[in-house]
Amino acid sequence: MSLIEIKDMYKIYNPGENEVRAIDGVNLTIDHGEFVAIIGQSGSGKSTLMNMLGLLDVPTSGKYILNGKDVDGLTDDELSEIRNKEIGFIFQGFNLVTSLTAVENVELPLVYRGMKKDERNRLAIEALDRVGLSHRLDHLPKQMSGGQQQRVAIARAVAARPPIILADEPTGNLDSHSGVEVMKILHELHEEGRTVILITHDNDIANEAQRVIRIQDGQVVSDVINRK
Repeated sequence: MSLIEIKDMYKIYNPGENEVRAIDGVNLTIDHGEFVAIIGQSGSGKSTLMNMLGLLDVPTSGKYILNGKDVDGLTDDELSEIRNKEIGFIFQGFNLVTSLTAVENVELPLVYRGMKKDERNRLAIEALDRVGLSHRLDHLPKQMSGGQQQRVAIARAVAARPPIILADEPTGNLDSHSGVEVMKILHELHEEGRTVILITHDNDIANEAQRVIRIQDGQVVSDVINRK
């Protein structure tokens, strides 16, 4: 059974004469343990597709089956619970809470899980250690470089060990050295068995994945295995 199955998905804004088909009849499957890049230029529909995959938005029509479960008709609370337990999000803009330390930022989604303080603190420290930031636990985002902030964001995404990592332009705001570090961490997560889905506009970044799906005008125009 595939991890993700999308059938005839559409996302249409302003239906009618001036409608915009952000997603235009996409069919797609992603298996457990794959490292997939979804690549496209600005306006191609890749960010909309990411929002669908991450249960941050719902399609106008079509099916989305995640781990054998049709997500259509689930309540907001049910969708939120799946996001919290199944998916680790990494965003281009880091999305850290500026008033919280590194360890507090990483603990935040664990709070929403109802995890006890000692347990979530242990997991947060472990996650920060694995991204090389055990010496920055008590630093605020403004006291860290962009690369360090992104590593905090990765630690936050992986602390609860979700099976899916959804990374939206994770190197987009970083210098080349920090970008290499972030990609190294994503490869390590994949090698541990996580399914990694990487959204990017950069061909070099996409080519680090095992499989490259190219999207244009809301449609999948190519889907190739990367034989490096």
